[in-house]
Amino acid sequence: MDRLIDAIEATQNPSVVGLDPTEALVPPQVVAGLADEVRDSVEDPAEAPAVQLASAFYEFNRTIIDAVAGIVPAVKPQIAMYEALGPAGVDVYTMTCDYAASRGLYVLADAKRGDIGSTAAAYAHMLTGVNGFDPWKVDAVTVNPYLGTDGITPFVDAAKESDKDLFVLVRTSNPSSSELQMLDLADGSKVYERVADLVEGWGADTIGEHGYSRVGAVVGATHPEEGKALRARMPHTFFLVPGYGAQGGTAADVRGMFDESGSGAIVNSSRGIIGAWKKDERYSPSMSADDALALVDETARAAAIRMRDDLRAVL
Repeated sequence: MDRLIDAIEATQNPSVVGLDPTEALVPPQVVAGLADEVRDSVEDPAEAPAVQLASAFYEFNRTIIDAVAGIVPAVKPQIAMYEALGPAGVDVYTMTCDYAASRGLYVLADAKRGDIGSTAAAYAHMLTGVNGFDPWKVDAVTVNPYLGTDGITPFVDAAKESDKDLFVLVRTSNPSSSELQMLDLADGSKVYERVADLVEGWGADTIGEHGYSRVGAVVGATHPEEGKALRARMPHTFFLVPGYGAQGGTAADVRGMFDESGSGAIVNSSRGIIGAWKKDERYSPSMSADDALALVDETARAAAIRMRDDLRAVL
């Protein structure tokens, strides 16, 4: 986590860009422009649509990464968007992570893994690689704690081995999160508070020079009061804060999730940055693919700067 905090300090920007492309978020001319190239490269024509969209995702992602590198310290590619396209999508996921790392960005794999025993250990290879080969090129991974300590320990061990991090779901930003996370326990606390205590304990022997452990927590911007209380409850746990922007969270909402020195958290925005081009009146369906990507670059960069300045204003 020291590496992430150093990157935040270098950019003076505690924000992370979610690389969550969908067909609706990529300019259609970028997808269409790859049709001939893909048709000539695939053996099975049935593969072509998935390969074409995956290739468009990569061109789109590279544009976003180039736009925000130097402004933000980190990116967070959500693996589901890529796995949906099969092998071509997984290839593009690894290529995206590799390219982001080459641009000096901290790469947080949003995979929300969660299992037990040997299966959790296998998932944890996303941090360590296998036999010296690291296909993923990520610095951290998100993990679901529902299975308890034996579902988390393999990830903590992998993080120690590889000098990387994990972020455990604690109080998430989705509307139905309260169905489980807000349930009352016998001692009067809530389920999410018990998870918070476990997370603080799971990272207790990995605290770095900045005072935070390798085991972070996912705490949604849509729960500002609970997030503020969790900040006090988890003094050594770094927060990943989704829910800013499109989900309704504001800079004022996330202020309490930072510590007194303005550290301790990084705030995610996905659609608000990578989809900013869709709200720009200059966009036209008649644009060339190159012009559309140029607009993606310009609008993503501007949106990332606005978010940075918005967070700076409250910190």
